[in-house]
Amino acid sequence: AKVTVVKENDNYYKLLISDYKKANNTNESQKQGRVIFIKSEFLGTGEQQLGDILIKGFIKTLLEINPLPDKIIFINSGVKLPSTNDDVINSLKKLKNNGVEILSCGTCLDYYNLTDQLKVGNVSNMYEIVESLNNGNVLEI
Repeated sequence: AKVTVVKENDNYYKLLISDYKKANNTNESQKQGRVIFIKSEFLGTGEQQLGDILIKGFIKTLLEINPLPDKIIFINSGVKLPSTNDDVINSLKKLKNNGVEILSCGTCLDYYNLTDQLKVGNVSNMYEIVESLNNGNVLEI
């Protein structure tokens, strides 16, 4: 909160208390930062072999952008990437070491029997995922 003291007269002061974030034109999405939402083990539609090449290139290229995303969320078959795709896992480990939070849907990992194979990041739940998407600046892949 931001507190402003306003002197009304010699014996009277007024305290104005305002929401510091609103006072500085900062909203929740700026606070949460950039979220990349990956819904598939492939990038785009069409040939899966091409989609596999593209998703590897996409995640590797994230290492070269500035600023880095704050969070990467994997759902559905996207959870295969931080679990079984060595090229992607190596890039994700570098991103994590640079402060990027990596989250994978726990229900999705269970569905694909990958919970014990998750190599990078943390298991998440739908509440955390929805909250991140609601409060972040989201790029959906």
